[in-house]
Amino acid sequence: MKPELRIGLIGTGYMGKAHCIAFQTASAVFPLSGTIVCEMVADINAELAAQKATEFGFKRSTGDWRELVNDPNIDLVDICAPNYLHREMALAAIAAGKHVYSEKPLALNASDALEMTEAAERAGVKTLVGFNYTKNPTIQLAKQIIERGEIGEVVHFRGTFNEDYLADSQTPFSWRLKREFSGAGTLGDMGSHIINIAQHLVAPIEQLCADLQTVHKQRPIADTDGETGRVENDDQVHMMVRFNNGAIGTLESSRIAWGRKNGLWFEINGTRGTLIFDQQRLSELQLYTATDASNRQGFRTILTGPEHPDYQHFCVSAGHGIGYNDMKAVEVRDLVEGIFNQTPIWPDFRAAYEVNKVMDAVELSHRQGSWITL
Repeated sequence: MKPELRIGLIGTGYMGKAHCIAFQTASAVFPLSGTIVCEMVADINAELAAQKATEFGFKRSTGDWRELVNDPNIDLVDICAPNYLHREMALAAIAAGKHVYSEKPLALNASDALEMTEAAERAGVKTLVGFNYTKNPTIQLAKQIIERGEIGEVVHFRGTFNEDYLADSQTPFSWRLKREFSGAGTLGDMGSHIINIAQHLVAPIEQLCADLQTVHKQRPIADTDGETGRVENDDQVHMMVRFNNGAIGTLESSRIAWGRKNGLWFEINGTRGTLIFDQQRLSELQLYTATDASNRQGFRTILTGPEHPDYQHFCVSAGHGIGYNDMKAVEVRDLVEGIFNQTPIWPDFRAAYEVNKVMDAVELSHRQGSWITL
């Protein structure tokens, strides 16, 4: 019989549900080295936790996350709670000897992220952070193309992650808009993803110069008579960056970009070609290679298929595509295999700490109006 990995999930909102779908999908799609057991759910009260445990297929529930963390029948704590709770929950789980799977950003700042990272490394527990876009077979293909030198030496990266979920100035105030609960705004929510992708595909970011802006400074508080809340973090961010391999680039993110639903996009220029990716066409990669004959040069569309990383587990036919939750399933596969086979997992807390370092540098650059060396 296969060994079991008993999951304790904290938080059952948008990301909590995505993780539950991934636990079920990964078990069906991949030949895992162990069995995933959905053991316990924790949420803000016992009633909601019980409801979600039934909906998500978990055995037990609790209204106290500490009970879940300290339960001897939990092997892995999955943190899908608001950002400000990540540090306390992760440190408690590590102290209890549990593996930890956390949503991004890892922490409100790099100092907290480093504390969490070092605690996990001392304890010898496995960690994974939910930068799931790098698990897309299309981005894995882009990584292969770059590493094999097919576009030459990378010289420039330009990337965006823009959405419009707060573009309407009348969208009600929420915890995401307060620094004590969320930390950074779009920088932490979506900017962290494009930072992670840039560092994954190109190299660590060495220097940056950045700007932040809050456009909608007040938002209505729901179910009140005209009360408003002050927005304490950024609606949009952009930065110029220098990578430690000599490449340069620009990164930007906005949560108020009308019409952008999942506007994660990047272009990578090399000395012999270019790659372009658009998450809203997530199973396509645009490739231009300068080595083609001059009368045959042009961008060509590569449709991901079973010959590309991980795709074959989902579908035997090219061009049929996979979805957002499938990327989460790949993430869970990496988590399970890393735990049972004692192999490295990426991106772990250490990799997520590197993202937090860049985020801190962005905010410092904005305050000082200058270039920052990491």
